[in-house]
Order: sequence, then C-alpha cells, then structure tokens
Amino acid sequence: MAATPRFIDIHIVQPVPYANLNRDDTNSVKTVLYGDALRTRVSSQSWKRAVREHFQNTLGHRTLRTRRIGERVTETLQSRGWDGELAERAGAHVAAGSSIKWEVAKGPDKQPIKNKVLTNALVYLPEDAVEALADIAEAHKDALTTDFTGKVKKQESVLPKKQIDEILRAKNGIINLFGRMLAEVDEAGVDGAVQVAHAFTTHTTEVELDYFAAVDDVTEAKNDETGSGHMGTAEFSASTFYRFATVDLKELAKNLGDDSALDPEAARELIGQFLLSFIESLPQAKKNSTAPHTLPHLVHVAVRSDRPLSFAAAFEEPVRSAAQGGFVGRSVVGIDAYAKAANTLLGPDRVLHAAHASLEFDKLQHLGERCSSFEALVSAAVAAALAEAPQ
Repeated sequence: MAATPRFIDIHIVQPVPYANLNRDDTNSVKTVLYGDALRTRVSSQSWKRAVREHFQNTLGHRTLRTRRIGERVTETLQSRGWDGELAERAGAHVAAGSSIKWEVAKGPDKQPIKNKVLTNALVYLPEDAVEALADIAEAHKDALTTDFTGKVKKQESVLPKKQIDEILRAKNGIINLFGRMLAEVDEAGVDGAVQVAHAFTTHTTEVELDYFAAVDDVTEAKNDETGSGHMGTAEFSASTFYRFATVDLKELAKNLGDDSALDPEAARELIGQFLLSFIESLPQAKKNSTAPHTLPHLVHVAVRSDRPLSFAAAFEEPVRSAAQGGFVGRSVVGIDAYAKAANTLLGPDRVLHAAHASLEFDKLQHLGERCSSFEALVSAAVAAALAEAPQ
C-alpha cells in the first residue's frame, strides 16, 4: 500500500545582514543558548505574523485580532449611515453580547468611557465577520436603548448571544492554517495546521551596540551650542538563520471541514501560498534603519508520511566560518549531510517527495531535485502532497 502524505516540511537557510528583526521588552536582540553557544533568535510569533501579513496581502484572506471589536462594529454602522451615538451604543452591545467576559474601557483619568467596551480576551476572526456582527445590531436596532457606562456592576447586552458566538466561530484560510485560541466561546478554538519553529543562527553570534546621535537642525544652523539633540544606543547582529516550519495535512483537512481528505482546490491555494509566504516574508522591526531584505540562499521542501523532521540538530554544534569568511556555504552543506543521516536512520521510504531551490549550490545530493524557482519548488511539493500531477 502506498504511503499517505501527512506533513510538508520546509527548511530555509537565510543570511540577514546587520539588523534586529525581533526585539525583547528592553529593545535588545533576542538570543538563545544552544549547544553552549549564543545565537541570535527570531521568535516564531514574530515570523508567523510576517507570514500572515504576506499571506493576507497576496491572497486576501484577512483576519482581525482585537479586544476592540465593538469599535470596529461602530465604525461599520457609521459607514452605513447610523448616528454616531447610537452606533457607539450598538458596538458596546456587540462587544458585551458574546460569551467572552468584558469591561468598560477607562480613559487617562481612570474614569469609564461610555459605550466603549473591551473584551477581556483577544477576538480573532475573519475581517468580513465584522459586517455580520453589524447586521445583528441592525436587526435589533429598536432594542438598543441602554448605554454601557461602567457605573453598573452587571449589565447585559440586548443582542442574541448565540448569534454573536456563532459569528465568532467563523474561520477563513488564515485561521484554518494558523489556528485560534478562544476558550470562552464553545467550539471556537481551532488547532493550527502549521507549526513554526523559532529561527536561530547556525553559528555563534555577538550582539553589537550601535551608538547614534541626532542633530538639532536649528542648533546646527545657529552654531550657538555644542552637542547633539539626542543620543542613544541600539542593539543589532548579523546572522545566517536556520528556519523550519511544517504543515499538518490531516489537521488542515479537519479545519477545512473534512476529517478524511483534503479539498484539493482549497488545499492547493492555502498550502501553496503559506509556503511562498514563509519563504518570502521577513519581520519588519527596524526595517527603516537596516533594510535587511534578503532572500533565502537555500529552501528545501519534503513531503513526509510519518512525522515532521526539523534539521535544527544539524547546528547544535555551531558552524565555523569558511577560511575566506561566511557561514552560508557550510550551513547548506550541514543541511545536506544531516538530511542524508536522518533519512537513512528513519528509513528513506518515509520521504515521499523532496526538492530544493538555491542561489548557487549545484552539488547537493540529499535534498532532492533542484528546482529553478521558489514557485516551481512549491508547486511540485503541493502536487506531491495532494497526490496529483503538476498542473
């Protein structure tokens, strides 16, 4: 019996110059100690956000993550011609009308703001679901007579909770891929079909402090004072990252509404665009001062029947730079060697398809056929995963 495709793994080696793609709460470069060596790290949350934004801009499946869903409903109703005060009241009733706990927002003076209701949990739903929530308010317009002022300990919305909760359960491609945590609404949680690892450098890195100063133009013109208008420091590092993600085809089928098989058309679109977005996306922190817009040097995609397989262990011992400098070449060789060893150990029959695309490497023997472009690489992988001939 032929093995069934279950996972699509994607491995990337990508050099990034002087940058800080992902900062912590002190604006410092994120790091990880791995193999007793300090590496630069970019969190999976940061890169997933970049992937989602690229996906949305390309495919148009837009989502909204917010505690201020009432304000969005208010804006929608105002665009339909509603009076501002009534629209604000309706937005408050919508925000208070689901199973999610809520509170009236407070201003800088710590006093409640009338009809500005925040959900205690972030709502994550398709952006077009806001229109459906506004439709509920439209249908119950005459009942919207109560203001939410924060002065009453317990207030209830006049809108139907079941209808609002049903809209909060709505999904689209983004949610089917990345999942959703919303425990307060029954059956609204979605297990993501995509797993994304934290990116980390294949080599030891050192964080560099950049001292900078800003000139006061008036002071410079008058030349009546010395010194700068502002001084500060920022952290940066230069890195060659290993990035990994996997798509669980069974989980995606479940999210698309079929526990046994994938809808080929929906799956082709979602998986293909996710892989391309994962390849082409880049977190945007400090982009205006670093412009670190590089391409991956190597992308390897494998369709597996058994389990996901990260190649992170290939870099537990950090890569040393080549004699002439540079980490990319040895990182790519490390990927090739680890793929051979790991697949031999697990058994080669578990890999149903393997291919790669790269800028300059012609002698890779264990990463499958070389494709001429990222699009060709992704198309071949999706076709193999869906057990169909390339279109």
